[in-house]
Amino acid sequence: MKKLTYITLIASIACLGQACSGPKDSKASADSANMAKADTAKKDSSMAAVDKDDAKFAVAAANGGMAEVELGQLAQQKAANAKVKDFGAMMVTDHTKANDEMKALAKSKGITLPVAIDTDEQKVKDDLSAKTGVDFDKAYVSNMIDDHKKDIKEFEDASKNCKDADLKAFATKTLPTLKMHLNAIQKIHDSMK
Repeated sequence: MKKLTYITLIASIACLGQACSGPKDSKASADSANMAKADTAKKDSSMAAVDKDDAKFAVAAANGGMAEVELGQLAQQKAANAKVKDFGAMMVTDHTKANDEMKALAKSKGITLPVAIDTDEQKVKDDLSAKTGVDFDKAYVSNMIDDHKKDIKEFEDASKNCKDADLKAFATKTLPTLKMHLNAIQKIHDSMK
């Protein structure tokens, strides 16, 4: 019980430090909390903690997954092209499922995840929100291609390098879906030319 209190105290101090140093996004706060937990676990060898890089992957995957859902919802509302709307619906369905799996996994590992998308993803959402019709479709499709290429690289790295077997399995299991998404959005892109 003392260890739990100690961890909570360290995490609280880290969060207060974040609050005093100015506004941080949810992803940065989650990363900081996970770093504090890992540092505490290093000092107390009887405590188990997820590797810092593994926790960073979980935070990035959760942030990206939330962004995919929010942008997918936006595509369902704003897209002019029916294929883009359908792709948006697929993003909402597939990434909500993956997000739920990540939340459960993170909870079981004591990993703090962001509760909202980070400032970079919010900027993308705001930029897309300002577009309409074909302009929206082109920007959304371009973003999805770039984003899925980046996600695939991150998940490939995690499937090889995660020290935690469950996080490694999550990355490996999710990779085919991400590759399918990239293939689907690339076909939509090619049909729009």
